[in-house]
Amino acid sequence: MNRLETIDTPVGSYAPDFELPGIDNQVHHLSRYLEKFRAIGVIAMCNHCPYVKLYLERLKNIQAEFAPEGFTLIGMNANSATPQLTESVDHMKAFAHSHKLNFPYIWDSTQDVTRSFGASKTPMAFLVDKNGIVRYRGQIDNHPQEPSSLGEDYLRNAIASLFKGQAINLPQTEPTGTSLIWRN
Repeated sequence: MNRLETIDTPVGSYAPDFELPGIDNQVHHLSRYLEKFRAIGVIAMCNHCPYVKLYLERLKNIQAEFAPEGFTLIGMNANSATPQLTESVDHMKAFAHSHKLNFPYIWDSTQDVTRSFGASKTPMAFLVDKNGIVRYRGQIDNHPQEPSSLGEDYLRNAIASLFKGQAINLPQTEPTGTSLIWRN
């Protein structure tokens, strides 16, 4: 596994813009999402990470809960396809279909966008407001092994606070999960 330096976009900074292909054979532009949605949750994820699999139902629930208010999640896979053959676009399509993802899943083949966001693990969440500002980054919640736990739902709380026009109490948490696999 390679570890490379990230740019690490901090909370309060503009999110890196992107134009990345999705499993729907469309090109996904952050700027176009910003025109359509009040907030975007970008989730650094991949097909083989056990933590991602623990969070899939929670992510789909967050999407379903906040979509009517003008929110969308975007799953972004940047893991190197070389060591894990499960990280190809075809495998991403199969993964999304088998797990019935209700949000776009895009491929960052160069890893540039993921590195610009500062993602280090999968899953790692970034909440971007309608102006393109990163408002939250880190864990989805603090109870990955217990979906029904009464722990802290960081991403859900950040989205709710943003939509209410309130300050996000905890704008950054340390991500928990599997380290991203960087290309050589």
